[in-house]
Amino acid sequence: MANRTDPAAKSIRGTNPQNLVEKILRSKIYQNTYWKEQCFGLTAETLVDKAMELDHLGGTYGGNRKPTPFMCLVMKMLQIQPEKEIVIEFIKNEDYKYVRVLGAFYLRLTGSDVDVYRYLEPLYNDYRKLRCKLADGQFSLTHVDEVIDELLTKDYSCDIALPRIKKRWTLESLDSLEPRRSALEEDFEEEEEKEDNDQPVDEIDDRVYEKDYYRGRSPARERDRDRRRDSHRYRDRDYDRDYDRDYDRERGRGRDRDRDRDRDRDRDRDRDRYRLREEKDYGREREGRERERRERDRDRGRRRSHSRSRSRSRDRKEHDGGDYRKRHARSSASPRRHGDGLEDGEPKKKKEKKERKEG
Repeated sequence: MANRTDPAAKSIRGTNPQNLVEKILRSKIYQNTYWKEQCFGLTAETLVDKAMELDHLGGTYGGNRKPTPFMCLVMKMLQIQPEKEIVIEFIKNEDYKYVRVLGAFYLRLTGSDVDVYRYLEPLYNDYRKLRCKLADGQFSLTHVDEVIDELLTKDYSCDIALPRIKKRWTLESLDSLEPRRSALEEDFEEEEEKEDNDQPVDEIDDRVYEKDYYRGRSPARERDRDRRRDSHRYRDRDYDRDYDRDYDRERGRGRDRDRDRDRDRDRDRDRDRYRLREEKDYGREREGRERERRERDRDRGRRRSHSRSRSRSRDRKEHDGGDYRKRHARSSASPRRHGDGLEDGEPKKKKEKKERKEG
């Protein structure tokens, strides 16, 4: 509940005012001890007391990037969204310089382009010193006018991305702003007039000319002054134009870098997809070759077993056929043989016994 935006607050640039601070920095502020103890329950009236206690400004510092009290108060102003009159009073406060810088920073984040130039440009005349806390925790010396120049010309300040605003010469061309008049211009004019009036008039013949020359402003000096003023104005426009060109160039380089990174990522993804496809195809081919080899080995084994069984059956038949022929030859032998001297089918021994008995 303590981190929610005021329900009565209006959206700034189409979003929640707290979203103007990056999410990482916003979460660090919510976890900070100063935010929990000192910023709890603050209102637009009591916020001034805390702003008067500030002794430095800055964004984040240290190894864990802790936010400064200045940044916590900026976040609190975005949360409660004080009225415009209160913010203007912050900016016009001349007694407390950090209160003035706090109001200027908040107006730079939430104000319109015309209000930003109208209320922040007069602060160029404030040359008071400020303490700024750097990222390493050390303090550096700066001035109010330098902080205002950073808010008007830079894209980042105190680790926060500033919203884009129109250039001053664009608003001048649209008649939304009057040409900026330097506070030192009147002093320069007074010094020039004083120098002109202090010069003595030596010749009487040139008295009329000298009178016309030293009367107020001479046409030549007016032209020189206008030329210098235009040159400063054109220099500012050239600076803004160069700044826009550099910004567009950097943004174009960033887009080209992102495009190259996306192209490399797509190329790597296509290469990985092609490699996976090749690995799958190689796996299928390898499985097919393994399957064919197994089938070929199985067929070869079948043929070997079939030929072995046929040879066994042939050997068995030959063996059985030889025994049969031997038995058949033994059983089919005739008792009578030509030239054996056997008669009437009697055996030879019986015949010899019979002849021995007879003899």
